[in-house]
Amino acid sequence: IDLLSFFHSHPSSAMVSPTKLKSMDFYRKIPRDLTEASLSGAGLSIVAALVMMLLFGMELSSYLAVNTTTTVVVDKSADGDFLRIHFNISFPALSCEFASVDVSDVLGTNRLNITKTIRKFPIDPHLKTTGEEFHSGHGSHDINHGEETKEEIPDGSIPLVSSSFDSFSKHFPLLIVNFNAPWCYWSNRLKPSWEKAASIIYHKYNPETDGRVLLGSVDCTEEAELCKRNHIQGYPSIRIFRKGSDLKEDHGHHEHESYYGDRDTDSIVKMVDELVAPIHPETHKLDLDGISNKTLKHLKKAPVTGGCRVEGYVRVKKVPGNLIISAHSGAHSFDSSKMNMSHVVSHLSFGRMFSPRLLTDMRRLLPYIGQSHDKLNEKAFINQHEFGANVTIEHYLQVVKTEVITRRTAQEHSLVEEYEYTAHSSIAQTYYLPVAKFHFELSPMQIMITENPKSFSHFITNLCAIIGGVFTVAGILDSIFHNTIRLVKKVELGKNF
Repeated sequence: IDLLSFFHSHPSSAMVSPTKLKSMDFYRKIPRDLTEASLSGAGLSIVAALVMMLLFGMELSSYLAVNTTTTVVVDKSADGDFLRIHFNISFPALSCEFASVDVSDVLGTNRLNITKTIRKFPIDPHLKTTGEEFHSGHGSHDINHGEETKEEIPDGSIPLVSSSFDSFSKHFPLLIVNFNAPWCYWSNRLKPSWEKAASIIYHKYNPETDGRVLLGSVDCTEEAELCKRNHIQGYPSIRIFRKGSDLKEDHGHHEHESYYGDRDTDSIVKMVDELVAPIHPETHKLDLDGISNKTLKHLKKAPVTGGCRVEGYVRVKKVPGNLIISAHSGAHSFDSSKMNMSHVVSHLSFGRMFSPRLLTDMRRLLPYIGQSHDKLNEKAFINQHEFGANVTIEHYLQVVKTEVITRRTAQEHSLVEEYEYTAHSSIAQTYYLPVAKFHFELSPMQIMITENPKSFSHFITNLCAIIGGVFTVAGILDSIFHNTIRLVKKVELGKNF
């Protein structure tokens, strides 16, 4: 009863009056009939709106932009102990017959003539492909050279020179030529077997009565131009020239083959017999289908041009090493003074290959990753013989891994991992066979680029600050401007009175 009488006598204690609630209003309203619009206020409002829009656009651009931080840390690669080197290199003066890709490193690894992941295509001096992919086939280290002998062997083959070469090649359905050099060990090793085989073939298929085949020899030290015309780079090279019914290539020259089989007398005679068998003695018409598959596997189309494009990849350990491209054969010799290792690098990169689609998606990242993952692309290194003979072209590559990490999600996510490199090239003379050498050295450190996106709450806070700040400043300026005009008018009225 006492509590009820208290609330009846003090009604304000039971509820808060509307008047007191109104006193807490932060946004007081001015009666509409007390406000007045002005041209100056309208102009200032338009300017304020434009400033708000400008600042909003700048803030939005800043929010969408990617801020990055770059740090250098010890390489923590997740791609194992091996690294791929992808390349596409053209050698205008190195035949695919002998082009070899070798890899070595400081740990003692030596891999010679890698073929599993390598492709070779013959090219002309303008780097255009002139034929199908070249396959190595019969290994030169398996070739049987016959027994060595020091006895004098009478010449059974016909010595050929430039003036007689064309006439013999047109006269005989088969002209089999041994292009050699007297200083070459392998040429001297072949000579006894070749001369014995030539003598046997001469009596078996007499050039005057039979006329289907002739075995000849060309001394490339005496007939350098003839050997160059037939793209002879290694000695000895056995070429088979066919007359008449050959398929012709685009340039109109007759195709011919190279022989890569055993070099003992019996093997050479057997090869010639199988090549002669399909030819009719009376008409000298050649039936290509009559040649046995066993013989064909030792025959390959001879190069119609002297260049080669080598492409593919090799896997190397992540230690300093060398990628070497050179002329290599276990049964041929090379004149190092005539070897030209000029080359054009179409592509050279480390790590995985980026697809064109991935590169398109990475456009926003390109400014941060340096664009040095293909430093040597489209670079030419040509030896015009101004440096003399025996010239090796070397490239020193320093490789560092770059990784871009984003924090746009709750966890860190690696966007791209790639290897960038610097390249320094030099040309030097050597006493050995000239090569193209790419020396690579991987840095134990890696560059880590981290994306740091702004939070959405930060963007909203700045947006509210822009709107409120501009609105407040504009209101203050409008008030100052309006009061100044009123003051000026009062002063003018006081002067009039």
